[in-house]
Amino acid sequence: MSDNWLGGSRLANNRWRTLLDRGLFASASMWQIGIEDLQGEKIISFSRQNLSYTEGYFAEKFEEHDLSKSVAYSCDDTFSLVSLVSAGLGIGFAPEWTLDLPNRTFDLRKVRGVDFRIGLGVAWSKDDPTAARDDIIDIARSLVRPGR
Repeated sequence: MSDNWLGGSRLANNRWRTLLDRGLFASASMWQIGIEDLQGEKIISFSRQNLSYTEGYFAEKFEEHDLSKSVAYSCDDTFSLVSLVSAGLGIGFAPEWTLDLPNRTFDLRKVRGVDFRIGLGVAWSKDDPTAARDDIIDIARSLVRPGR
């Protein structure tokens, strides 16, 4: 296998935002809130045995801003977090792609003090081309919103 065996393409960057139930958070009319505004709110976070970089980032932010004691619920995936927030059980942090979910009953707000992004891309082995690989990459690119 050669040293240049992996191909890839970046598709998008997704910022993380505060996920709010439309009827719950008093500051929901604001397009941006500060992390300090989350004091006293019930927070829903990710909780796994081995924290990923994302989960570790938010755990540190919660600790830094004395929000760890406000974590009321935890879950293992973004869809569960969205469901808990939509049910009015608290607020959470989620990537912008959640805006594309159907039947959305939540809002996303920018948070001062939180600047976190995740990348989305595709990778493939150059030594083992798949016949439909280029078509799959084109479909993935077509699904990404411009500007991400």
